[in-house]
Amino acid sequence: MRIGLLGTGPWADMAHAPALRHHPDVDFAGVWGRRPEAAEELAARHGTRAYGDVDALLSDVDAVAVALPPSAQAGLAVRAARAGCHLLLDKPLAVSVTEGREVVAAVREAGVATVVFLTLRFRPGVEAWVAEQSAREGWFTARAQWLGSVFTSDSPFAHSPWRREKGALWDVGPHALSVLLPALGDARRVAAAAQGPGDTTHLVVEHTGGATSTLALSLTAPPAAAGVELELRGLAGVTRLPADPGEGVEPAYLRAVDALLASARTATPHPCDAAFGLRITEILAEAEALLNA
Repeated sequence: MRIGLLGTGPWADMAHAPALRHHPDVDFAGVWGRRPEAAEELAARHGTRAYGDVDALLSDVDAVAVALPPSAQAGLAVRAARAGCHLLLDKPLAVSVTEGREVVAAVREAGVATVVFLTLRFRPGVEAWVAEQSAREGWFTARAQWLGSVFTSDSPFAHSPWRREKGALWDVGPHALSVLLPALGDARRVAAAAQGPGDTTHLVVEHTGGATSTLALSLTAPPAAAGVELELRGLAGVTRLPADPGEGVEPAYLRAVDALLASARTATPHPCDAAFGLRITEILAEAEALLNA
């Protein structure tokens, strides 16, 4: 499959481009970016060509991978779907429900495959754990802590404008929900939301399966306090999210590419498709409204 890349930032350079270059079933056809000079530099580093016109790239490929801020991703995803391109999208799908719904509508009308790269869901140990917990009943409660130090360290994303504006709720909130929703059921409502230090956000979510979950999300945790923990408690006892295997991001992204190829080949939606991404956007928008009330 010929795949083009939209975006030239650090995430495009460290995750998307290496995986597209190394995947045996992908022809990494080219890169487009909002800054042409950055597209030229990234293309040279990864052995492909730069496009100055996004529509020219869309006409030359079967699919696009998007590594852009969510406000830019949504519009270009609609454009790409209408051009008949399958979509490998980043999280969050969009930061407004309206934009998210426009993406899903365009995807359905065009009949293209979609995968949203929610990193943990493309790690085999985590995915097997999610499947196991989703098959169990009787969950009572869950606790999730996604505490990052993006804004308190030398992270390459520390100066990301959209992260500075939207914070952990929109950056790491999708990761937490991508694991909680399959296990506990859809969110019936966000029961409470409170602001903590910096961009830290605390949520209480009621799920359709009867359980509640609490989420602590941050990009401003002290580096020594950063980390990810998630546990479920119920009739089966206590179970915890498997530890990070330390394999880096490229293997997970390669599996996301595999998922897109399979979905396009079989016309079978992937569990982490644009519709799932939209549901996450709807929940985060509900939480944001509570925070701003």
